[in-house]
Amino acid sequence: MVDNFKHKGKRNQLVELLRDKGIVDDRVLAAIGKVPRHLFLDSSFEDHAYQNKAFPIGAEQTISHPYTVAYQSQLLDIQPGDKVLEIGTGSGYQTAVLLEMGAKVFTIERQKELFDVTKVLLSKMRYNPSYIGFGDGYKGLSMYGPFDKIIVTAGAPFIPNPLLKQLKVHGTLIIPIGVKEQEMTTIFRVSETEFEKLEFGSFKFVPMLEDKN
Repeated sequence: MVDNFKHKGKRNQLVELLRDKGIVDDRVLAAIGKVPRHLFLDSSFEDHAYQNKAFPIGAEQTISHPYTVAYQSQLLDIQPGDKVLEIGTGSGYQTAVLLEMGAKVFTIERQKELFDVTKVLLSKMRYNPSYIGFGDGYKGLSMYGPFDKIIVTAGAPFIPNPLLKQLKVHGTLIIPIGVKEQEMTTIFRVSETEFEKLEFGSFKFVPMLEDKN
């Protein structure tokens, strides 16, 4: 796995692009500057890896735009040691960014093809989530909850109730809600029974799938 000065220079340029687009959390920018995004893509895309583009990663899935990864990470307001549930491991790039920020990441992938590849890749890169598994993100991971933060990296038609139940009081859930286009939504758990909802504009994600054990 090659990560050279050329790649690092391109990451620095990407960081400045994201800063210009409104990403202000220095911890997010530092993580983006460290994670070798080109290693999460097919080698044929390497020359474009540090542009603000999404790319196919197999199983009809994509690696999100760096801006989307940075934006969701910024909304999460990750603090070192935060216990974070990630729904949709995908390529593993968002997972790596969260780990670089000091989160304890529990991540689920619905596509077996991606799960098998990404689990090996993350291990080779020495990114070690607290849990990485194949399963239905709609169900969350009750055995490891509750979580300080939950991030959903696919478009959901609704907010899955199990995810709300697995969110700690004063915790934050980030989820893109919608079918063809999604509204980036944050849910803040005020108390055992109360939640606050905020919306942060339109994005496009691949659909969140369910019905896997």
